[in-house]
Amino acid sequence: MINPDSVGRTFAGADLVTVTQSQIDAFASVIGESNTTVAPPTFSIRISLSQYESILTQPEIGVDWTRLVHGDQKFEIFRPIVAGDTFRCSATIETLRAVAGNEIISVRSDLHCGSELVVSSWSTLVVRG
Repeated sequence: MINPDSVGRTFAGADLVTVTQSQIDAFASVIGESNTTVAPPTFSIRISLSQYESILTQPEIGVDWTRLVHGDQKFEIFRPIVAGDTFRCSATIETLRAVAGNEIISVRSDLHCGSELVVSSWSTLVVRG
C-alpha cells in the first residue's frame, strides 16, 4: 500500500546519470531513428524509470515494484538531450487514487543538467491490487 503522506512530496534520485553516445545510438536503433546527434524525444524515460524505481520503492513510500504497470506518459522537453549530459533526477508524487482495487499514482519527473531543467515527464503508474 502506497503511503498517502507521500503525495505532494518531491524525492531526489540518488545517482547522477551521464548519457553516452552508445546509449543514444542503441535507443535510436530500437525505435528506427537514424539521426543520433541528439537523443530521441522519449529517451528521457530510460533515465526516469530507473530513477523512479529507486525512489518509489523506498519503505516510507511503499510502492511494490513487482506489481507496477506503466499506464501513460507525457513529456515537456525544453532542449534535446545530447551525449555527455549529466542529469540529476527528481520525482514528485502528484496524485494517488484507488480504482477497482488498484492504486494509480501520477509522478512528475524532472531531469536537470546542472541548474538547467531539460525535461519534465509525467507517468501514470498502476500498482495492481
